[in-house]
Amino acid sequence: MKSAATAGSTIVALAFFGALYVGAKTVISVDDVQSVRLDLDLSHVARRVDERFLSVAIDASLIAEEKFMNLLNSPKLRTLAKALIPAFLRFGGTKQDFMKFNPRGRYFQARDNSSSAVLEKLCERLELPPLLENRLKQEWVLQSKTLLQEELEGKYRKTKFSEYAVDLLYAFANCSGLDLIFGLNALLRTSENTWDSTNAELLLKYCESRQYAMSWELGNEPNSYEKKAGIRVDGYQLGQDFVHLHQILQQSAVYHSTGLYGPDVGQPRDHRKYLLTGFLETGAKAITACTWHHYYVNGRDTSLEDFLDPEVLDTLGTKIKEVLEIVESVSPGKKVWLGETSSAYGGGAVGLSDTFVAGFMWLDKLGLAAKLGLDVVIRQVLIGSGTYHLVDDNLDPLPDYWLSLLYKRLVGPEVLKAEVNINSRPMKPIRVYLHCTNRNSTHYRPGAVTFFALNLNKNEITIILPDHMANSTIEEFVLQSSEAGEQSLYSRSVKLNGQVLRMVDDRTLPPLKGRELPPGEHIKLPGFSFAFYVLIEAQAPVCK
Repeated sequence: MKSAATAGSTIVALAFFGALYVGAKTVISVDDVQSVRLDLDLSHVARRVDERFLSVAIDASLIAEEKFMNLLNSPKLRTLAKALIPAFLRFGGTKQDFMKFNPRGRYFQARDNSSSAVLEKLCERLELPPLLENRLKQEWVLQSKTLLQEELEGKYRKTKFSEYAVDLLYAFANCSGLDLIFGLNALLRTSENTWDSTNAELLLKYCESRQYAMSWELGNEPNSYEKKAGIRVDGYQLGQDFVHLHQILQQSAVYHSTGLYGPDVGQPRDHRKYLLTGFLETGAKAITACTWHHYYVNGRDTSLEDFLDPEVLDTLGTKIKEVLEIVESVSPGKKVWLGETSSAYGGGAVGLSDTFVAGFMWLDKLGLAAKLGLDVVIRQVLIGSGTYHLVDDNLDPLPDYWLSLLYKRLVGPEVLKAEVNINSRPMKPIRVYLHCTNRNSTHYRPGAVTFFALNLNKNEITIILPDHMANSTIEEFVLQSSEAGEQSLYSRSVKLNGQVLRMVDDRTLPPLKGRELPPGEHIKLPGFSFAFYVLIEAQAPVCK
């Protein structure tokens, strides 16, 4: 593999014996079949995911210096977050296990028992003045470098946070309409290596006094505790820690029926499988859903070719099946979430994870996760340290944000079956997923379906629908890089049907308009692009 930095600066492409080479590995065949035929089964729902299936995270590193939590009062960030509802907002990550609640008597005056009118006024009052926002954004760039260095060295500074930080976080979730999940520190241990809940109970009492409606997690990637903190916690003990937290929540007037999610273990391999199994044997009854994390590649040692490699994308399916098998064997029927996920671990791949090419991993992950039975997928990260965020340093949306927004607007929770039919090639040239169209959209009639497709090849591909759908009215939403040429996949902006997507202003998103295809016209999916297609007149009974 080439380094991400090298890949980010140039792509060496040579036409050689009818194939396009990236580096030394063949990823695209110029002689690929140019058309495919789809089989779309509209007769039954294969699976149904949570309506908050696509959810987002704020990395706990934002709280390392409390002043940066004020960035959550940015009108622009709030506008972007609100457009993604319904969704969970997870506050967690590595830093959560190195932070401690330190009450100082500083908090907002309004509680969460106010009317919508009062809440709206509070949200307006909290908005960040432009001058302060600009200063914080500039300082955050420097802070991010400090946090990245901490990650690289594997030495994590302990942090304290006050009521004020909690209030800012909750206000952001509340003003945006997101359902907050707060990650508690599991590395606060007793001398017997059981979880010390004292600090968490202090935080819970404060949140309860404010009537904050929220759910909870305990710990982040317990499989790495020994490496990060010199503490080993096995699955059996971790399960008991969750039972202890569940008992505390049961005694709360506010949180007795709230969600509790965990164990947020890394993707299964070696001892992680045993950790997850042990955890479920003792703690499954305490959790609402079982969470695990997934990244395709190491952000410090990857390349553009990995982001376009079907074999890399297929590794997710293998991991999902392994986790589902473990959960089903110990706790049948328990829902499973991807509790944290993005393209590359280690904070992302520089020059790749925040560019157009990252969308291939992100959209395929959404399609495959829903198809195979995961209930929720939480994207790392809306804002926080690293390079896999959905917004840039100026809080402007990056390509994966626009992709997420289109997914939210067009794709419903009902998963249908789609197959790509092609002869003579072992590798499918495009990847296709099918859902009912989002029924919350007033633009489409009941029974509409949406399929989304990814073209990992350089060349355009024609998509042929089943004969009985050949004359259907189709609305297409094609996402392509805003740039042309060899550097196009590294672009940090995106075009929808040929128009570059930008916010109109800090409070206004552009209209995401589809393009209606003439009846009977075959679908043309450009090379290195992905797209959503709404079959408006599909009249699928299961989507009505």
